[in-house]
Amino acid sequence: MSYTYTTAELESYLDFGIHLAKLAGPVILEGFNTRFSPERSALLVKKGNTADLVTEWDQKVEKMVRAEIAEKMKGHSFIGEETVAGGEECGLTDAPTWIVDPIDGTTNFVHGFPFSCISIGLTINQEPVVGVIYNPMMNQLFTAAKGQGAYLSKIDENPREQGRRLPLSYPHPAPPLPSLSMALVAGEYGSDRKAEVIDPKVKSMRNLSARDPSPATPGRAVGHAHGIRCLGSAALNMMAVAQGQFDVYWEVGCWEWDVCAGIIIVRESGGVVVDGCGREVTDGQLLTGRRFLTIRGCCGEDGDTSPEAALAAQKKIAKEVWSVVEDMECPRK
Repeated sequence: MSYTYTTAELESYLDFGIHLAKLAGPVILEGFNTRFSPERSALLVKKGNTADLVTEWDQKVEKMVRAEIAEKMKGHSFIGEETVAGGEECGLTDAPTWIVDPIDGTTNFVHGFPFSCISIGLTINQEPVVGVIYNPMMNQLFTAAKGQGAYLSKIDENPREQGRRLPLSYPHPAPPLPSLSMALVAGEYGSDRKAEVIDPKVKSMRNLSARDPSPATPGRAVGHAHGIRCLGSAALNMMAVAQGQFDVYWEVGCWEWDVCAGIIIVRESGGVVVDGCGREVTDGQLLTGRRFLTIRGCCGEDGDTSPEAALAAQKKIAKEVWSVVEDMECPRK
């Protein structure tokens, strides 16, 4: 079943997403500021994996947000990280669906590194159409709705009236990347540290940054990127791309709650999000496929500002990335 919506409805959904961020922000900030107190929040290690953490604050925020959605958005579906972790089946359908990561960057949150956020996305017909990402430690609110642009503001500001339009160079598009060798690239190793999972990621990071082909893989293309950065949060890596601070973000192993909000914000900033291994996919397949490549907005060659020229320049970089990263399967179980 296909769902229709109006511009006014989309704006109301965006306002509601911001409302959820305003509810969650103080709770996240309280947890962040009291993590070393004698009453320190409990840390849970998922399935014995010390690289995959959850705190009582993740669970508290998701419970609160889900309850608010159930009360105010009748008929809408919900997918949340902690809900799925608890064993609840949450398949993506065409129905309006709120997809939430209560604290993206939990390891950062636990260690006091202030790159954590709540990520709130809304899909309709399996397409991300609203995104709200809020980092309360830095009071950075990123917002977007389909066709309405992307903005960075503070939580107490009206994004479209007081915020900054993204990318930060707006209204001037950034020049296209001549090649991957001129890029600042973001990536993550992820929480699954089994050798068969992490080894191809390490190889991909090496190929993205290496200058010369490895003797073990003669003829293998390499990227020789300017640098590799890991913020520890998929949502905030994507926001750095939306702002124009990172040129490329590649990661395999993310879930839909990590990236749903980020996809629409990046797209509304002029960027693109595609399958990380170069497969042709629909939006629904992209969201649930766990392989993501994000490329910042730009103009085309010779300053051409047409969308077609920009997309051609972005596709050129995407193909270069696909030529150097490992093709990985990423099952959902």
